[in-house]
Amino acid sequence: MTIDKLNLNNPNEIEEIKNFLADFQLKYDSSVDYTVVARENQKIVATASKDKNIVKCFAIDNNYQGEGLSTQLLTSLINKMFDEGYYHSIVFTKLINKDLFKGMGYKEVAHTDKVILMEMGNKNINKTLEKIIKKYNIDTTKKRAMLVMNCNPFTLGHQYLIEKVASENEEVLVFVVEEDKSAFPFKIRYELVQKGVSHLSNVKVIEGTEYIISSATFPNYFLRKEDDALIEYTKLDASVCGEKFGKILNINKRYVGEEPYCKVTNTYNNTLKEILPKYNIEVVVVPRKEVEGKAISASYVRELLKEENFQEIKKLVPETTYEFLISPQGKEIGEKLKLSNAPH
Repeated sequence: MTIDKLNLNNPNEIEEIKNFLADFQLKYDSSVDYTVVARENQKIVATASKDKNIVKCFAIDNNYQGEGLSTQLLTSLINKMFDEGYYHSIVFTKLINKDLFKGMGYKEVAHTDKVILMEMGNKNINKTLEKIIKKYNIDTTKKRAMLVMNCNPFTLGHQYLIEKVASENEEVLVFVVEEDKSAFPFKIRYELVQKGVSHLSNVKVIEGTEYIISSATFPNYFLRKEDDALIEYTKLDASVCGEKFGKILNINKRYVGEEPYCKVTNTYNNTLKEILPKYNIEVVVVPRKEVEGKAISASYVRELLKEENFQEIKKLVPETTYEFLISPQGKEIGEKLKLSNAPH
């Protein structure tokens, strides 16, 4: 038995791992940056991969269960994470693997009837939410509403939605998706939201953390993929929101914008409506703000930015976003967009 690092640049080895994972109804995730395999007589009998600090694509041949392979593979991944400066590890896996990962020191974050999110290391979701409570001076005895937004970039549609929520609730928490897989980096998106809602005294703009719409909880969001895993990812993300964010931050409403264009986001909204009421969180769907009969969308703003159509952009974004878009930094993002066809 040998345990080797897979060469991710070798298409033959990738094909071999894809075929092995297919036997377990698993798909190979092209975002992984490190893969280890156990071989018996050159044949793969177990594998595990990672994407930064997230364990993915974990599978062991039934004939080799209980031989300590899982510990060897995961130890190899965790050591690699340590080498790269990651001291907190997350795994999204089938529910049947729960005890195996528990034995390695992982603790549950949330689960659905099929999958589970677990974590291990120098931080956890409860500590993260406690830090948010302190940093933003949140009084957890009061009920509040929440929104989760990517804002890529921040538009008049986003501003309208937040203003509406602020007018209907005593306090509003706006979580900006922290994952840096969007055209506009997180730091810029976060600042544009802050500037765009600075007139609303009851709104707090908060980093989304790696627990809401992230590569760990909902990778399809960034890939815009409609596949079998989509429903499980949306259920898991919604469960994390209800079980942790809802209970710890005392949230009783989550607002979402109506989604006429994107099926992935639409599926997500429907899952929120199905799951969050179980945690006493009402889901409120707000129709999109329209300009000249068309719903405002950040993707359309990005298209206009590619075309350098600033006259049209000005109708769709707040002044603070517009000022950024015409700045050298904003125009640089526009140039990158011309070379990219990323969906988000």
